[in-house]
Amino acid sequence: MTNASVAPGSTSRKTHDAEPGALDGVVVIDITRVVAGPYCSMILADLGATVIKVEHPDEPDYTRTFPPMLQGDGARSMSGFFAQYNRNKLGVTINLRHDDGKALLRRLVESAHVLVENFRPGTMDKLGVGYETLRQINPQLVYAALSGFGQHGPYRTKPAYDNSAQATGGLWSMNGPLGGPPVRVGTIIGDLAASLYGVVGVLAALRHAERTGEGQLVDISQQDSVLTLTENAVVNYSATGEVAMPLGNQHPFVRPYELFPCADGFVFFGGYTDKFWKLSCEIFGAPSDFADNPDLHSMAVRFSDEAYRDRVRPLIEGWFRSRTKAELENLAGDHVPLSAVKNISEVVADPQIAARDMVIETEYEGFGSLQTFGSPIKLTRTPPRVRGLAPHTGAHTETVLRDLLGLTQDEIADLRRGGTI
Repeated sequence: MTNASVAPGSTSRKTHDAEPGALDGVVVIDITRVVAGPYCSMILADLGATVIKVEHPDEPDYTRTFPPMLQGDGARSMSGFFAQYNRNKLGVTINLRHDDGKALLRRLVESAHVLVENFRPGTMDKLGVGYETLRQINPQLVYAALSGFGQHGPYRTKPAYDNSAQATGGLWSMNGPLGGPPVRVGTIIGDLAASLYGVVGVLAALRHAERTGEGQLVDISQQDSVLTLTENAVVNYSATGEVAMPLGNQHPFVRPYELFPCADGFVFFGGYTDKFWKLSCEIFGAPSDFADNPDLHSMAVRFSDEAYRDRVRPLIEGWFRSRTKAELENLAGDHVPLSAVKNISEVVADPQIAARDMVIETEYEGFGSLQTFGSPIKLTRTPPRVRGLAPHTGAHTETVLRDLLGLTQDEIADLRRGGTI
């Protein structure tokens, strides 16, 4: 395998931040759609990899139709959802049902370092471009397969979505109001977690390939990923037999560490240690709140159901009831853990978010500007590039086939006429 990449000046680097990233020179083939997969390859692209997003010419990633839709010139529209998870990528169309399309993918793999796919296990094998086939072409290839239940096991061929992972990974069963029915976590946490673990796996496998010349399969399951997000549920069950149930906004064993109402909304307050409890009594309450309750000086007492329900929580509610979120945050300062519960409009305007460059604005010609989340990975020498564009369907097909594979214009035209690209 060579370190070939698309020729300078013809890549998406025109839309990227100027400096090369930490993964500069790494070529990634992205055969994914929706989120579990596109988010993984987007992070690799942010970190400097050249990511080639492969879509079917007639059936592109259907998140291109997901809201919100940006209206452009004439009747053109563009999905902000798609743009958020596909920035910094080169768009290529290849029909993998065509023999010529499979041949193109095999040629791309010769010069690639990573391939990411999120089909149901066995799909790529049926197409004749699965891991065992591609590793014969490129022994150093890191092949990342993200799926609902992984590449082996009794569930491997089941169809799956994020909700499937939340349901079978245990998270859904323990989320919801205290004493109430389970409630889905309010985001696609299974997709996102699988993508993040996918990045970790790819980077580890790349390091191994650089050292040994040996690629490998990175097998990521959404169910596995969700299970690791259940905190103490597994160890608590194995040690005591206790099954985690919905607790609302409470923590399984730490108190106070939850949501509290205030004059204009809600705050999270986590003053559960003895140090923080004493400070909280001094900052929010009356001098007597601490002195008059010597038995509450111990965490063990405050954690007990009866003391927390009858004395600790009512005391805190009295402190917060007449104060606003801003007043409480100002009082807490850097002394005790208290944070306003912010809606997304407040988060976008948050000065800490701004200081960390976590809401970024990208200009799409003909559509205007689009705000999306930035990168939480902060590197001092090779910072992520976060303002690159998401490609239109097949926008870079000719560029990639010409510059990476050396195809002529006539060969590219023949492939287009035949419906391969």
